[in-house]
Amino acid sequence: MSQATKRKHVVKEVLEEYVVPSPQQQIVRVLGTPGNNLHEVETAEGTRFLVSMPTKFRKNIWIKRGDFLLVDPIEEGEKVKAEINFVLYKDHMRYLKKEGLWPEAFSSDTAESQPSSEASREEQQRAVHSSGEEDSDDDSDLFVNTNRLHYSCTESEDDSEEEAVVASDQEEEEK
Repeated sequence: MSQATKRKHVVKEVLEEYVVPSPQQQIVRVLGTPGNNLHEVETAEGTRFLVSMPTKFRKNIWIKRGDFLLVDPIEEGEKVKAEINFVLYKDHMRYLKKEGLWPEAFSSDTAESQPSSEASREEQQRAVHSSGEEDSDDDSDLFVNTNRLHYSCTESEDDSEEEAVVASDQEEEEK
């Protein structure tokens, strides 16, 4: 199987399948990535440890701070105590909450990041629309590439007069 085909199947599996944790698996939150395909995580009880990313996920699935994972414990590790089994996205979290399998300690974290009521969503949309209307003519928030030199295209009258004098001096020298 080619690398592209394998990547397609892995991504499809992660995005479309809904899993239920087995008794030995646990749901954890990512705190950071120290490197070497290791991720520092925290359980619902507050225990912190490292988990490893299996090779099938490497360069296919990206994990960032604050994401939730389903991990399998491993016995042989002192620092690395689990291996990532599944990456949980918003749809997976909703499914697990509906099934009653989501840890209560993480419920407050996801509620803070997502608006819980329709009224708060509407208020946020109004704020975005009103601020967008006021600042629509202002380009100061646009990205500026600092790796390129910026040349000014404006010419003042003094510059054009100086250029005319220099040009006339050159013509006189040629004669």
